[in-house]
Amino acid sequence: MPAFSASSISSPASLTDSRLAALCADATQRAFADYESRFYEITRRARQRFLASDWAGSYADAGERLRLYSKVLDNLTDEVRALMGDRLTKRAIWMAIKAVYSSLIARSASWEIAESFFNSLTRRVFTTAGVDQAIEFVDTDFDAPATISAHELSRAYSGGCLDELLCRLLSDTSAGGFAEKEWADLRGSAKLAAERIETDLFGADSARSDVTLEVLSHVFYRGSGAYFVGRAMWKSDSTPLALCLRHTGKHGLELDAVLLGEVDLAILFSYTRAYFRVELVCPYELVRYLRQLMPRKRLVDLYNAIGFHRHGKTELYRDFVAHLRTSTDRFVPAEGARGMVMLVFTLPSYDLVFKLIKDRFDLPKQGDRNDVMRRYRLVFEHDRAGRLVEAHEFEHLRFSRDRFDPALLEDLRKHAASTVRFEADDVVLGHVYLERRVQPLNLFFNQGADDRAAAAAACDYGQAIKDLAASNIFPGDILTKNFGVTRHGRVVFYD
Repeated sequence: MPAFSASSISSPASLTDSRLAALCADATQRAFADYESRFYEITRRARQRFLASDWAGSYADAGERLRLYSKVLDNLTDEVRALMGDRLTKRAIWMAIKAVYSSLIARSASWEIAESFFNSLTRRVFTTAGVDQAIEFVDTDFDAPATISAHELSRAYSGGCLDELLCRLLSDTSAGGFAEKEWADLRGSAKLAAERIETDLFGADSARSDVTLEVLSHVFYRGSGAYFVGRAMWKSDSTPLALCLRHTGKHGLELDAVLLGEVDLAILFSYTRAYFRVELVCPYELVRYLRQLMPRKRLVDLYNAIGFHRHGKTELYRDFVAHLRTSTDRFVPAEGARGMVMLVFTLPSYDLVFKLIKDRFDLPKQGDRNDVMRRYRLVFEHDRAGRLVEAHEFEHLRFSRDRFDPALLEDLRKHAASTVRFEADDVVLGHVYLERRVQPLNLFFNQGADDRAAAAAACDYGQAIKDLAASNIFPGDILTKNFGVTRHGRVVFYD
């Protein structure tokens, strides 16, 4: 189909509604294809950045890719506004646009990402409070995903001792590996890794020749690291596995760490870390493979981890709404010290907190709403070093008023009137940040943590401050009430 734009049409006003819908759907599909192409163009640069030890370029690429979505969407929104003119908010046309667009993306291997892209466009136009099934992909239009072959998704290495398998895996250039000349000591690294894996999985002095290594066909890059991700399998057992590489400069590559088990991989793919760059064929199947390795991870965390944070928001919203339908508890103020800048509440049965910027900050806090939003954008684009909790920004969320504790409703009226609207039986949150709920560190210390756990948390608290400083982030208030403890016992900064 040829490309059209408002500037190439002499009189958009003369177009029929159906023709206009077709043109807008085509423009949206082309914009998504442009976004996807540029997304992977940036992603593919990660390998060469890693081999050249070009860390400044690597971090610049990460920032460029984060900003790409909004940049493409800005241009698309302008094009659609020009095309539709005074019919911009005519819902019947948007229903037709959605139907045509759905047919255009039906064969895409990234159809779920494309659906979220369309939702981003409609919400810019309509600023919908709640959701509108007629003009948004509230639920996906597709029953089954596009499929790829198992060979495209992962590779298996078997039929030898473990150190030999590791050598083959790490140097398999057809599957993202690195030629032996790139390594400081490939065989020495493989031998040490094999000893670590065998000791952890089978005990000392128990070398095995029946192990199969299955790894994803593309390498994950983040910061100055490269990661092979998969699992070690033997007989009817398996365990998640990640091999972590570093570039030592003129000496070449070295195997820096071996991660084993679900907890190790969950921390590697944590919501407190920057996104990976990994070239892939089908996001849906990659995410489902990763979920086999980390069953407790939500889809939002895994889509975020591979860079599709906007679709991660879609998955988060869907999951939370599904939970609301099957629960009866009410939103209540979050535990911990009352915020001086943010009003924070939670649904006890779901591990998220909702954070609204207060109309007026408590003394001695200074600044304004724009300053707070700028700081959230900084966290979004910065290397979070495994210590900064990711925040998802939402607008116009609608919930039933009877799901709110009365005292919380009063707090919303008193402290966030510019952000919260009360419409009939609903509460509409005009602007809110959603974060993973963690236990505040001060409460962890004061509410029954045993001596060993408290000592470990205290040490990790210090390490968290050092990790943040190393990434050029310095907490304004280094107080325990501003830090929290995750389910894996890691101390993170959330305020």
